[in-house]
Amino acid sequence: MSPFEIIILSIGLGMDAFSVSVCKGLCMPKMDWKKAGIIGGYFGFFQALMPVIGYFLGIRFENYIKSFDHWIAFILLTFLGIKMIKDIYKKEETSSNDSIDIKTMLLLAIATSIDALTVGVTLAFLNVSIFTSAISIGIITFLLSMIGVKIGNIFGDKYEKSAQLVGGIILILIGTKILFEHLKIFTNFF
Repeated sequence: MSPFEIIILSIGLGMDAFSVSVCKGLCMPKMDWKKAGIIGGYFGFFQALMPVIGYFLGIRFENYIKSFDHWIAFILLTFLGIKMIKDIYKKEETSSNDSIDIKTMLLLAIATSIDALTVGVTLAFLNVSIFTSAISIGIITFLLSMIGVKIGNIFGDKYEKSAQLVGGIILILIGTKILFEHLKIFTNFF
């Protein structure tokens, strides 16, 4: 994967955290940059950690599945992208608050980073530098989360669904690109 693709992947993965951050921002009577930084820190840390864990799990089983790893990458990324898009329509109105206590933030950070664990498995099959990828994912998620809190505080939930849609589409496109590269389909277009 090129650095550009890693950045795009990072943005796609960070959209769940962005969406939750928008909700946190909605509940803040006044913009609180300290809380936004803490929210971004939780999300960025877990989004960076989970791909590393997934990567090392993937490497462990690489020899067994090397001949069809591109199909696994395609299926996992497409599944995650479709799931993100479907979740837009399944979300129920939930009461949220601007609390950043450890229990709340750990649960939110882990829940929004499960997809990153799966992507880490995929990255193991692509021989990508996991630490560069994890740092990119963590920093971009941190920034998207801070931006999400600010947008939520200003505009409300107007952009939450759009962000999740974009994230889902990005994951599907990256999965399709990986499959096409390995099958040598449309290689001139990518």
